[in-house]
Amino acid sequence: MQRKSKETRLTANVSLEGRGRIKVATGLAFLDHMLEQVARYGGFDLTMTGSGDLQVDTHHLVEDAGIVAGQALSQALGDRAGITRFAAAYAPLDESLARVVVDLGRRPFLSYNVPLKGRIGTLESEVLEEFWRALSIHLGATIHVDVIRGRNRHHIAESTFKALGLALRDAMGQSGAGVPSSKGLLG
Repeated sequence: MQRKSKETRLTANVSLEGRGRIKVATGLAFLDHMLEQVARYGGFDLTMTGSGDLQVDTHHLVEDAGIVAGQALSQALGDRAGITRFAAAYAPLDESLARVVVDLGRRPFLSYNVPLKGRIGTLESEVLEEFWRALSIHLGATIHVDVIRGRNRHHIAESTFKALGLALRDAMGQSGAGVPSSKGLLG
């Protein structure tokens, strides 16, 4: 997937048959670190490269990274036949504990309960919600993100991204044949 605008240029490629190949270079080190966690714990290969107008702030790059990551994952899932669809995962990181619940049923919704304010490196932590919202929309997923406890901003954010990877791994896993819906279709 590619996204080119006056604000950002990003390219993403996902392979669900993960072999541990992860290369992320967006120009925003903390975002790269978070995306690497999602792919590592999600068990898929991810290549994402690009840049953004960081001289303005981090918002455009973070949001657009969510867009292309969601599009690349959605394309890799294809018609979603045989996937488990629903999954939940918890991830601790020192004092922080996060829970992420996903439904890959092509109905975008985000419930984001993450108490983040302030900077994490050069990133305004409040813009992480924009990543999650864009991911939800472009992946076609309902995502609930809850921080159960935590004090350190880095730990809080990283525990949510690790939990996302774990939940995606389970939700994208094969559990049968056909579309996983009582309606016979997703969306």
